[in-house]
Amino acid sequence: MNTALLSEWTPVCNIGDIPTQGARIVKRAGHDDIAVFRTSDDRIFAIVDCCPHKGGPLSCGLVHGHAVTCPLHSWTINLEDGQAHAPDEGRVHKIAVRVDGERIYLNLSTQG
Repeated sequence: MNTALLSEWTPVCNIGDIPTQGARIVKRAGHDDIAVFRTSDDRIFAIVDCCPHKGGPLSCGLVHGHAVTCPLHSWTINLEDGQAHAPDEGRVHKIAVRVDGERIYLNLSTQG
C-alpha cells in the first residue's frame, strides 16, 4: 500500500482473522462499533454494527451472499451499500475498506 495513504487507513486485522461468512467487531472509543464482514467469496465489507430498525448487533447476524440478516428481527442489510432490503427501509453507515495482501484497513474518518 502507498505509504502516503497509510495516515487515512487504520489496520484492523488479517482476512484469516475473520471466519468465512462471519464478522469481527472493531471498537472505537466514543463512536459506534464497526462490524467487519468476510463473505463466502472472501470479499470484505465494514458497516456500523447497529441495525437501522432497533439497533441490533449486525455482527451477530447471518451472512449470506453480500448481505447480513439482523439476529433480532430478521432485517436484511446489503453489505455493499448499507441499505435494508425491501420492504424494510433504512440504511446503516458503510465504512471504506482496503485490503493489501492479507491485511484489512479501514478508513475511520469517513462514513456513508
